[in-house]
Amino acid sequence: MRVRRFVALTMGVALVTAVPACGDSAGANGTLTLYAAQHQELIKPLVEAFEKETDIKVNIRMGGDSQLANQIVQEGASSPGDVFVTENSPAMSLVDRANGFAELDDATLAQVPAQFVPSSHNWTGFAARSTVLVYNKQQLTQDQLPASLMDLQQPQWQGRYGVAAGGADFQAIVSAVLATKGEPEATKWIEGLKANAKIYQNNRAILKAVNNGEIPAGVIYHYYWYQDQAESGADSGNTELKFFGDKDPGAFLSVSGAGVLSASKQQDKAAQLVKFLTSKQGQENLANNDDALEYPVAAGVAANSKLKPMSELDPPVIDIATLNGPKVVDLMRNAGLL
Repeated sequence: MRVRRFVALTMGVALVTAVPACGDSAGANGTLTLYAAQHQELIKPLVEAFEKETDIKVNIRMGGDSQLANQIVQEGASSPGDVFVTENSPAMSLVDRANGFAELDDATLAQVPAQFVPSSHNWTGFAARSTVLVYNKQQLTQDQLPASLMDLQQPQWQGRYGVAAGGADFQAIVSAVLATKGEPEATKWIEGLKANAKIYQNNRAILKAVNNGEIPAGVIYHYYWYQDQAESGADSGNTELKFFGDKDPGAFLSVSGAGVLSASKQQDKAAQLVKFLTSKQGQENLANNDDALEYPVAAGVAANSKLKPMSELDPPVIDIATLNGPKVVDLMRNAGLL
């Protein structure tokens, strides 16, 4: 079974883990440093395909969303990084607000639909994950499920679901609630979570707890369930997923971002990597990856056949540049959820 990282937006700068470069020797066209907060099983095959296509070597430095974002901001113009990729977009916005990205060209931005491009145009989405409610089939029937993610603040859900409050994944979901519902309603909802939710370390722990009957339901991203189903179903065999749809905050599509760092001394080569990630070749690589099972975002590239088609998800419309991780952390702290 794969080992998952626990990433918290509340964490400060931490040391990152260097992953051996995908190539055996430096490519003839130079070497890029990629700060990567995405899962290795997703990003490494993409990097290997890029290296093969361009002969540009890439050294990967792994870390968490907020760890790397804060590190890039503190490094400023002296950062050795060339490209930054994340699991969730609030970390991209943190770097963007600090003028940490070089502007991307129109051809790169045009490779994905506008909903996956921030209004700043300084970075782009390249993968997506859907928010879902995982539930125990023996404890809940479909007609007993909440109609909206917002319903989880209601008293009848006290102690009956789990969230990974300290993780970047869940904090991105809270960012979507803030963006779609506004601060007063989001604050009330967060206070409801404090009263009702059981806190777990990460999405996989929630999945296991729901499967074991410890809690009837939990808020996670879709691919944790699909990955476990593809492996053995050991932690998901008693569960099903509810996709909220109807542009509910619970249908939020969290976007993984990619951008060229303004500190990069080789921005042309760095831009090639970002453009590759959103190209048809890169997106098909992602879609065909049976280990990652996240959604490609380029038009005309279908998701992995194991997944619910993206066309059926009906997520809320959000400018991903507006997702405010630091504000969400403040709201969650004020409510005692962190």
